[in-house]
Amino acid sequence: YSLDSSLIDLSLALFPWADHNRSKAAMKLHVGLDHAGHFPAFATITDGVRHDVPVGREFDFPKGSLVVIDKGYTDYGWYKQLTEKGIFFVTRQRANAKYRIIERRMAKRGQGITSDQIIELTGLQLKNKAMPRLRRIGYRDADTGKHYVFLTNHFNLAARTIADVYKDRWQVELFFKAIKQNLKIHAFVGNSRNAVLTQIWIALCTFLMLSYLKFLSKTGWSEQRILRLLQANLFSKKDLMALIRPSPPTDQSALPQIALWA
Repeated sequence: YSLDSSLIDLSLALFPWADHNRSKAAMKLHVGLDHAGHFPAFATITDGVRHDVPVGREFDFPKGSLVVIDKGYTDYGWYKQLTEKGIFFVTRQRANAKYRIIERRMAKRGQGITSDQIIELTGLQLKNKAMPRLRRIGYRDADTGKHYVFLTNHFNLAARTIADVYKDRWQVELFFKAIKQNLKIHAFVGNSRNAVLTQIWIALCTFLMLSYLKFLSKTGWSEQRILRLLQANLFSKKDLMALIRPSPPTDQSALPQIALWA
């Protein structure tokens, strides 16, 4: 799962109850994106000022799952809780993080890996807290030249796999972009809190339905393409599967082009 949040901007004049920072109004959509089908498995909506970490703690991820988070979710106590629950995570290390190297592993530099270490987090706030050991991986992207440092409690996956897992977190950003552009949550029908929440939840339910149609159709179409097709046939009384996956004609001689040549 990729865990992230996105602000949904509102007009402060029209939505004064959603005051975010005295100059703008906003709600925040928090999502745990399931990478098995790139659909939201966990979601909640909060005020724009709500911090990400407390919301992330509320998501009950299955034991054995792998959760990808960015530096905004840095919380060492939460890392410990996830580890104790048997949940793996991958995140980026903050530049000011304090740690002690326990073990150095062989780094495959041909794959962009600059370091692979077992570490213990240190610092005054972590003293006597029995923090679990973590894996610290350095990676340099061959395309951009940027260097990244990842932290994870998964010790068995290849270092390059950890880097690729974090890179795939970009899918949650694409999800936020898709629902904002295609499912009308940038303009709201009502101005009350309940109206805004209702419209956002309807957008999420719509996305899940589109994802299910995509799965059933097996056409490889994107949710956006299926949505455009449904919009164009909104008032047509047609079977959804026949609309998305039309059957080819059984009698080829009935085609007008063939009949013309005949």
